[in-house]
Parts: sequence; C-alpha cells; structure tokens
Amino acid sequence: MTITIPRMAATIERRLLVNYRVDPAVIARLLPDGLRPQIVDGSAVAGVCLIRLGDFRPAWFAPKVGHRSESAAHRVAVEWIGPDGRQTGVFIPRRHSASRLARVAGGRVFPGVHEHARVRSVESDSDVSVTVDAADLQVVIDAHVVPSKSFESSLFADLSAASEFFRKDAVGWSPTRAGTLEPLRLDTNAWRVEPARATRVESSFFDELPSGSAVFDHVLVMRDVPVVWSSPGQAAPVDHARPAVAK
Repeated sequence: MTITIPRMAATIERRLLVNYRVDPAVIARLLPDGLRPQIVDGSAVAGVCLIRLGDFRPAWFAPKVGHRSESAAHRVAVEWIGPDGRQTGVFIPRRHSASRLARVAGGRVFPGVHEHARVRSVESDSDVSVTVDAADLQVVIDAHVVPSKSFESSLFADLSAASEFFRKDAVGWSPTRAGTLEPLRLDTNAWRVEPARATRVESSFFDELPSGSAVFDHVLVMRDVPVVWSSPGQAAPVDHARPAVAK
C-alpha cells in the first residue's frame, strides 16, 4: 500500500551537497530497474546531502514551532521514462539521522526511511565540518565556504550550471519499509547555493566502490532556504528496489 505523506514544511538551516563524479556502469548496478544514471560529461553524478532542518512541521502550521534534525542522505542523479517522456530526479539509497522522530516517522511524515547515526557539526559563516557515524557507514566533511568566483568542478562549467542541475531534480525516489519505491517532491521559491572548497571528504559509501570509480568533484552549500515536501503522485518506475550496497 502506498503511503501519501502529508505536505510538510521546514527551513533548510544548512545543507552541504557533496558531489562525486562516478563511473556510470558502477553506479548503475546500485539502481533499481527502471532508473538509470544521468550522464554529465561522460560520468554519473552522485553524492551525499548533509542537512540540518529547522521548523519541520505540517505545511499549514506556523514556523518556529517545528522539529529540528541533522541527517545525511546518499543520492544519485537519475532519469526514467514516465507518461510524459524522460524525467529526472534522484535515487536515495541510504538515509541516516540523529533524530529519533525522523527514524520512527520516516516514510510517514519525514521523507524516506532513516537509519540511526550520530551526527556532529561545527560551523561558522565561512567553515562547516560535519561527521556522520553509523554502524554501517561513516562520512566526514570539512569545507570552507568561498566566493562564487572560486567555484571549481570538472562536471560543470560554472556555479550557475551546477545550481540548475540540482535544482531541476525535485523528485526523490526512496526505498520504503516494504522494499518498494516511493517518490517525494521538494519545492522552494528561494533556491540558492554557494560554492565551498573542501579540505577533507570521506564517505564509506563511495570509498567502498571499485577503486577510481568515484572521484570527489565539488561541494555546494545552502543556508536558510524554506522548503515544502509533498507526495507527487507518480507511479514508481519499478516494483521493488534492489540492495543499495555493492557486493
């Protein structure tokens, strides 16, 4: 049975989009049937989203009365064929959260199913450090936020191209508790990103892929962005999700 998640609102207090250039054949083995990686300059695009949410609440509630949480989501930019032709979004094989509410309510009011993790973050206006420790995964990111002219990427020509690539993928597919896929849509009328220079990037999810198949590319930062989650009502491109960890 498909669960329709009610419209939920929040503020992205801080979001790090840590992006990798990945061998398409390698990442394709982690995707459910019906989804294929988006290709940019011959490579797939994948990464981890490290997000601190504030004021998480039903969309009709006033701000400043909601839940606060720190979470990590590994994601792959994907495409599929829908009723209107080619569509794009992200596949999210793994979600981890320090919030007990997110783990209990994941897939019901929180987007996706969350596994337990300890998340530690230290940040200022110019520096952000986030560490995620879970039984089956570890992420360590140290980043320095830099002026827009300092953006460097082998995937995208400039910050505007990178911003538009990630902005367009509003629909995310996540495995449910029952093993099927369900979509969730994230919308904002205040999308904006800043570049950052990473001084340390580790993710056991990508480090465990075949050597050389996943190469860190760049980091983007979002701050103080209001968002709304909703169920888009799309039919899943597959019946069941395959395991998200390469064997």
